[in-house]
Amino acid sequence: MENDEQNVLQKHVIFFDRNKDGIIYPSETFKGFRAIGSGILLSSAAAVFINVAFSRKTRPGKSFSLHFPIEVKNIQMAKHGSDSGVYDIEGRFVASKFEEIFAKHAHTHPNALTSNELKTFIKSNRENKDYGGWLAGYVEWKILYFLCKDKNGLLQKDTIRAAYDGSLFDLMEKEKSSKKHANPPKSTI
Repeated sequence: MENDEQNVLQKHVIFFDRNKDGIIYPSETFKGFRAIGSGILLSSAAAVFINVAFSRKTRPGKSFSLHFPIEVKNIQMAKHGSDSGVYDIEGRFVASKFEEIFAKHAHTHPNALTSNELKTFIKSNRENKDYGGWLAGYVEWKILYFLCKDKNGLLQKDTIRAAYDGSLFDLMEKEKSSKKHANPPKSTI
């Protein structure tokens, strides 16, 4: 699928399609999380949680698969409840909903969320008795905060925007790679 033909939600997840075949397997989710700097435990948990939760939803009419593939072209079908509404039902970016996050919840800094503001924002998205959506939203936002907060503990607006449009993951991978090359392991010989 050409990048111009993808909706924003597809662009958000395409980074994890490591072999670019339109299907994301748990091993690719794991490798993607490792590429952005996640540890082995978080990467493993994310691969299981994400692929088990979203595989079936993105494969309408197909039988269950123990490989838990996620079809990128159908990722909007995996959109869960209790979310921010920044992606519409077709996977398009809704700018007004994105700006609403900061208008309603960024009280300390207009272009960033503190940990407590993020917590309030997550709770404000909860739909009645949508426990799966509550869990999905909580996990997604907490991982983003854990990986991307700045040195002051703030989750910046530009970072959140980049997470939504998918560009954040490429930047994180490049940053991790450049740090690795700047500090090569020392030889013991």
